[in-house]
Amino acid sequence: MKSIGFLSFGHWSPTQGSAVKSASDVLLQSIDLTVAAEELGLNGAYFRVHHFARQLASPFPLLAAVGARTKSIEIGTGVIDMRYENPFYMLEDAGSADLISGGRLQLGLSRGSPEQVIDGWRHFGYAPEPGETHADMARRHAEVFLDLLEGKGFAQPNPQPMFPNPPGLLRLEPVPDGLRERIWWGAASNATARWAATLGMNLQSSTLKIDETGEPFHVQQANQIRAYRDAWKDAGHARSPRVSVSRSIFALTNDQDRYYFGRGKESDQIGIIEETRAIFGRGYADEPDRLIEALKGDEAIAEADTLLLTVPNMLGVDYNVHVIESILKHVAPALSWR
Repeated sequence: MKSIGFLSFGHWSPTQGSAVKSASDVLLQSIDLTVAAEELGLNGAYFRVHHFARQLASPFPLLAAVGARTKSIEIGTGVIDMRYENPFYMLEDAGSADLISGGRLQLGLSRGSPEQVIDGWRHFGYAPEPGETHADMARRHAEVFLDLLEGKGFAQPNPQPMFPNPPGLLRLEPVPDGLRERIWWGAASNATARWAATLGMNLQSSTLKIDETGEPFHVQQANQIRAYRDAWKDAGHARSPRVSVSRSIFALTNDQDRYYFGRGKESDQIGIIEETRAIFGRGYADEPDRLIEALKGDEAIAEADTLLLTVPNMLGVDYNVHVIESILKHVAPALSWR
């Protein structure tokens, strides 16, 4: 059994053929897709965050709106680029969105991915400290955020406040119960996966990973998950962690599916990101019976408890509902995901 969600990159473009022509379209359609996904019985709705791009950016207004329109589905991010974030303001936003949703927020954080602009986080007022890399800065911001989620007071109260204060040092508000255990880290390497485990964060592993061994992507990702779980056990955390992987999976059940995704078998790809060799995992698109057989061989999906289906959001809500429903109906039962 797996928790199954969708992951939307939230693209929009005014070009011909796009069903998502504006920022307004992508926000409103993201809400509608989540409502429909909940009705289908999907477990989660996750959104990617990119800055300086025609994609979803600031996640918390969307998460709050989705939380207000739904009742049971998990809502989250995959991922928030922590190089851009003020952990203090982020805590207030996240706490509010979590309370509106009734405790369904699942926040995926990360050091971020290649961007549309050079050092975009500098425009947000952030810069690495002496001796830090931008990745170090992201992890530092994340650690501050985790500390704030503990809910301990740290600020000296004003002796003449506008409103009465509780005794002792003050904390930011609100800090909802349980959110600390619903924080995930998007790890591209085995080392950062182990770091996330040490800090008690769940693991999000996507379709991109540092190529550390030259093995197929799904094998490297499965080994990363095992290394993460070993580090979690060594850290002595009381609860069991959650692990998600994301995949592009399309069951070809009609001519429209075949037109969009019937290109033949895909394979892993190798690329260079910031002078580092990276491996990009293949997508899956086939007739349901052959798709099921191909997915049986994916070691990382087998290792994970949560699967995020990347959706082609620019094809519109109705088509994406069909994509999700096809997986739930034709694929998930045969693989014992449901």
